[in-house]
Amino acid sequence: MIAPDPASGLILQNVSLRLNGLVLLSIDCDIPPGAILTIMGESGSGKSSLLNFIAGFLKPDFEAQGDVVLRGRNLSNIAAQDRHIGLMFQSPLLFPHMSVLQNLIFAIPPEIKNRQKRRELAEQALTDVGLAGFGTRDPATLSGGQQTRVALMRTLLAQPEALLLDEPFSSLDQSRRSEVRKLVFDLARKNGLPVLLVTHDEEDARAAGGMVHHLGADETKNGCPLTGQPQQ
Repeated sequence: MIAPDPASGLILQNVSLRLNGLVLLSIDCDIPPGAILTIMGESGSGKSSLLNFIAGFLKPDFEAQGDVVLRGRNLSNIAAQDRHIGLMFQSPLLFPHMSVLQNLIFAIPPEIKNRQKRRELAEQALTDVGLAGFGTRDPATLSGGQQTRVALMRTLLAQPEALLLDEPFSSLDQSRRSEVRKLVFDLARKNGLPVLLVTHDEEDARAAGGMVHHLGADETKNGCPLTGQPQQ
């Protein structure tokens, strides 16, 4: 059992998921701030369900055991919206009725009330990912890579304490995939976020550079002793 530590990142303590009485997965892991854990496995092995459990969205069909501890807080009885976890999916899921800038401003915590400050934060986020001047654009007019970059900054502007990635690069063509993947990993490390990446792609796992956990393998041999300093 891993002891919670206020300075720690994301800790999965003896987590197991069952469906119809069958164990889908079991994992015990410590992901330090700035480190990336990659989860790989066949379809139906429970990868996305694990992310849903961590984020607080697990469907009632599943039975879950174990604890999720984030920066010393046990999330077991905390509502999804209060867990401070950022999620990125295969689709960027930008709001179609909002401009690019409005999508970003929407994510900024309400504690930041000054309108000018919120706008400046959103515009700086676009500049940080090479999209300065794109604020007035309709999201539908952006390329897939541009939409993914906006979705990343929208996630980071919400000030998450951990980042969950559910195959967010799989819809990108090969020429953009490497660029956007590096951007995501670099910004996550810069912000000191523990990251859990779900993917089918070995190249994603290699680029992440951290521990890889293969679901469906012999769990007694496929532990997850990811502790210590984050990957550089």
